[in-house]
Amino acid sequence: MRILFLLTGVFSTQLLMAQNEIVLNADKGKDTINKNIYGHFAEHLGSCVYGGLYVGEDNKKIVHQNGIRLDVVNALKKLKATVLRWPGGCFADNYHWKEGIGPKEKRRHIENVAWGNVREDNSFGTHEFLQLCEMIGAEPYLAVNMGSGTVQEAAEWVQYVNHANGASDLTDWRQQNGRTNPWGVKYWGVGNESWDCGGHMTVDYYINQYKKYATFMTSYGNSEGLFRIAVGPGWEDFKWTEALMRDIPLKMLDGVSIHHYSVINWDKKGSATGYTENEYFSTMKQAWRMEKMVAGNSEVMDKYDPEKKIALIVDEWGGWYDVEPGTNKAFLHQQNTMRDAMIAGISLNIFNNHCDRVKMANLAQIVNVLQAVILTKEEKLILTPTYHVMEMYNVHQDGLHLPVEVNSNKYILGKDTLNAISASASKDKNGVTHISLVNIDAAKTQTLSITVNGANYKTVSGRILTSDKLQNYNSFDNPNKIVPGVFNGAQLKGSKLSLNIPPFSVVVLDLK
Repeated sequence: MRILFLLTGVFSTQLLMAQNEIVLNADKGKDTINKNIYGHFAEHLGSCVYGGLYVGEDNKKIVHQNGIRLDVVNALKKLKATVLRWPGGCFADNYHWKEGIGPKEKRRHIENVAWGNVREDNSFGTHEFLQLCEMIGAEPYLAVNMGSGTVQEAAEWVQYVNHANGASDLTDWRQQNGRTNPWGVKYWGVGNESWDCGGHMTVDYYINQYKKYATFMTSYGNSEGLFRIAVGPGWEDFKWTEALMRDIPLKMLDGVSIHHYSVINWDKKGSATGYTENEYFSTMKQAWRMEKMVAGNSEVMDKYDPEKKIALIVDEWGGWYDVEPGTNKAFLHQQNTMRDAMIAGISLNIFNNHCDRVKMANLAQIVNVLQAVILTKEEKLILTPTYHVMEMYNVHQDGLHLPVEVNSNKYILGKDTLNAISASASKDKNGVTHISLVNIDAAKTQTLSITVNGANYKTVSGRILTSDKLQNYNSFDNPNKIVPGVFNGAQLKGSKLSLNIPPFSVVVLDLK
């Protein structure tokens, strides 16, 4: 019955509110939505790498190529995962890349002091990660160890993966380890959360360290074209961003990273699945806070870089809750519900709408950890609601951003209010316009009226991600409980588009 309602756009069991007014300015596009906004993050944390991405070359139960599981690769290819950040996270500032190359039986075993003090055999290292990226079709993004590492170590990593054959014994070493030609890794993060687990640095100390690393990681003129990313603030510390932009020569800086998680309370994060509407509302409030993070940092960067040559990189974002019962607290394994689909929809719309400054974003994390797009259990794999949102949204990748003006109804809970509707739009290379819409209201269907300026469309089609309960999720017993469906509820008449969106739902429309 619910499916019938979705197909017809009639929601008789829901009280419809007054219309939300949206204006689509189809003739005012000027900026491109960088495909790397749809990026991901893999850290040596729990079963993200070992068990999630990599199962070992001797595994007889799970189909793999050189230890990299192919079911995950195929799912990420369908998702159009564009860029992948590795090896951390907090782990990056304990990671020494030379320990993860060469014959696996000779690699040093290490203790992961960042996440659970577990023993790792370093069987997944630089070669394996870069092979994974090639298999997926994703750009690699390497995070340099600034915490416990050295400038020399970082500089030699660049040489090992990027420099031409015969340049030094490092490139000879790369060839001996089975890689003839350099990979040409473009994206390099200089440190991670240097204000916290990356060394508890002051901004002035970090800036001096950054300049030293950025100098020696490349030739002096950066003829390799490395895209060097500095550690920005993890909260609304815009003074940190201002110091970076003011005190680092802009020719040495290509991006500034920020982190933001939609956390209810860092001391009591709450259940990933057994949450109340109050907890859901608090999460949505934190998700909407991303707008302030992005806009505030962009405003500071505009003062020093009005031409917007320096990118804002949101290289960690997503939901964070208490771990699933019975799992290791340090492994951050959590389920993924319709709440997470809402976080994803809101966040991606924000990034799309700030694509003049935001050039990359990396969901934390890709498999089995935090707001993952994939969960694995031995040979089994499921796709989460977040996966489906990112797959629906991948039509925006490298599209021309079309400005939207949203006059939203309020999602009201007690005395608090939030905008119920989030939206973004783009036009692809084939001339198709895509509008992504999110209704975060937990109870009310939202009626939308969209006025189109500057274009004439003849047809509209769409997809929807929704469910009958906010706390629903895909499980290994029921992997397809939440999947995208066809949405036929949009009506196009001249320059007016109208539709109803059910509670906690995501809709993507295609206009031709």
